[in-house]
Amino acid sequence: MNLDHDQLSYYPYPSQRRVMLGNRCAVATSQPLASLAGIEMLSAGGNAIDAALAMAITLTVVEPTSNGIGGDACALVWDGQIHGLNGSGKSPQGLKADVFNQQRQSRLGWATVTVPGAVSTWRELWNKWGKLPFAQLFAPAIRYAEEGFPVSPVTALAWQQAESYYLHLDAPEYQAFKEVFFPNQRAPKVGEIWRSPLHAKTLRAIAQSGGEAFYQGELAEKIANFAADTGGFLSREDLKHHQAEWVNPISTTYRDFRVWELPPNFQGIATLIALNLLEGFDLKSVPYDSEQRYHWQIEAMKLAFADINRYLADPSWMNLDYKTLLSAENTTQRRQLISEQAITEIEPSFADHGTVYLTAADGELMVSLIQSNYEGFGSGILVPETGIALHNRGSCFRLEAEHPNAFATGKRPFHTIMPGFLTQEDQPLGTFGVMGGQMQPQGHLQVVSNLADYNMNPQTALDAPRWRYLADQRVVLETGIPSEVMIALSQRGHEVRVNPSKGMFGKGQIILKQNGVFVAASEPRADGMALAM
Repeated sequence: MNLDHDQLSYYPYPSQRRVMLGNRCAVATSQPLASLAGIEMLSAGGNAIDAALAMAITLTVVEPTSNGIGGDACALVWDGQIHGLNGSGKSPQGLKADVFNQQRQSRLGWATVTVPGAVSTWRELWNKWGKLPFAQLFAPAIRYAEEGFPVSPVTALAWQQAESYYLHLDAPEYQAFKEVFFPNQRAPKVGEIWRSPLHAKTLRAIAQSGGEAFYQGELAEKIANFAADTGGFLSREDLKHHQAEWVNPISTTYRDFRVWELPPNFQGIATLIALNLLEGFDLKSVPYDSEQRYHWQIEAMKLAFADINRYLADPSWMNLDYKTLLSAENTTQRRQLISEQAITEIEPSFADHGTVYLTAADGELMVSLIQSNYEGFGSGILVPETGIALHNRGSCFRLEAEHPNAFATGKRPFHTIMPGFLTQEDQPLGTFGVMGGQMQPQGHLQVVSNLADYNMNPQTALDAPRWRYLADQRVVLETGIPSEVMIALSQRGHEVRVNPSKGMFGKGQIILKQNGVFVAASEPRADGMALAM
């Protein structure tokens, strides 16, 4: 890929955002205060890892509707080669399948809580690459938690939408959560100052202990004691034995790119499957707003979802080698199913909207990181006196006992989060991600195609209107897609509708490196900001 001056100046969509350019470093997140935290670390002499971690930690405070201290995280890092880190946690040893199946239906409460892995991800990344003192990375987040910050527009909307979901909860385990996030029995409004001294106190304990307080110290004790007192399942042993794991990233080639994702239990393989299928179609030969492009992409994504819904799970429980799904033989067979009419009766993966994606790059390191509560604020459980809101990632387990992703104790669930990375001719091209549950592999597919097939610059690739496959033949189009596309897709058998809600179509960031220049972009559907120096 080689972005020339004309391409860097081409912005056909109405977001009014432009790429940010720098030759030293770049950052991008979904919340401006978090992006500034990254720049603060870089200006203090830190590297891209320091910046990424400061942004991730800050996001637990300034965007609590999507991620938190009690969530999961994972990352891809380039330091001359690609590294993968799986920070996702396992189900508690004290939770049995019959109890899980009875309680999981509400998608809230203790049965949905797996061991939180975000803190372990921060610690592992810093241990391997961090340059600044660990505690320094927490300074911006602690400052915002103690002094307060004005809630940004998209975050405020998500907070308000959560009112009806969480405020009706009456059980004892939910009271501390409501006191912290809905102190006046309502969500904060746009621009209203929100603060949480409990978050500050907890973050300070994590910072000063190098993360040990969360898994083996005072915070672990509070989490385990609260679980024991309110019918929960997490124990001190569960927390003590948690460990983020280094994994080998998986990849496929698409046009001139190599696209990298994390292996299962993450769903990034869905994008790779779909890209393999699309490799057999000449997208460059059809106009960007042709229904043919939409049809090919949607059909490829349907087939990818069918595969991951059937087979994807914690690798120790999978009954199929995931490499089979990426094989040339499987790709050729599956591609034959794509005709000029819509495929029917294929279900997508899980849906969620509680995730943040962030990225940072400097001259030596590039970081692609995702952090998530799974659904909004997560389980609705906040450990008293800590500010630790626990995620509900356990909701991703299947209820069918024979499924590879069925619940079992000590097992990682299917995971929707998926940071992305691009290389070209064995050299790093850049980081990318589109957060948003089921939208994530679809967003990755569309962004990669925008870059590879249509040579868009990163901001234009994010700005472009998106489609989203839901289930069966149902496809949702974002406002801005020509009406004739909707009509033509309907004639091909897709059940199409237009939805103006930006929240349906993901929120992403991109940093590419071209000829020593960082080209950074942030999603117009979020509050975010890209910055470069």
